[in-house]
Amino acid sequence: MPEKTNVMRLLDQKKVGYTPHFYDPGDGISGGEVAISLGEDPKRVFKTLVTEGKSGKYYVFMIPVLEELDLKKAAKAVKEKAISMLKSKELLPLTGYIHGGCSPIGMKKLFPTVIHQTAAGFPTIFFSGGKIGCQVELSLEDLCRVIPVSEADLTVS
Repeated sequence: MPEKTNVMRLLDQKKVGYTPHFYDPGDGISGGEVAISLGEDPKRVFKTLVTEGKSGKYYVFMIPVLEELDLKKAAKAVKEKAISMLKSKELLPLTGYIHGGCSPIGMKKLFPTVIHQTAAGFPTIFFSGGKIGCQVELSLEDLCRVIPVSEADLTVS
């Protein structure tokens, strides 16, 4: 098995069960490609998006990989007038993660995190294990034991 990521170490530290999944990043890193590589339903595979509110606060949103974040719904979910996507070059200094390997667990700071409401309908979900080529699978309940997560309708209809 490849080396453990910080995400896995944090889950181990909190005694939260998870299943690591590794894939060949040469297969592509789009969310759809990751889901195919894992042989999983893309509705269960979530991408982690970092945004900035008009207030200057940062927020993390988790949505199914084939969906698009609705910025108005996202802003409403965190009670902001507006939010915008964080620029790729700002991601590493803010979170400690690179584009394609960003996980809601283990960021440099804990930001308010909202997951799309469909996550509750699955026994487990997948999201980045903290680096390209790695996903972790765990229940939404277990994710909530590690970081505070709220649920909302976040995607473009």
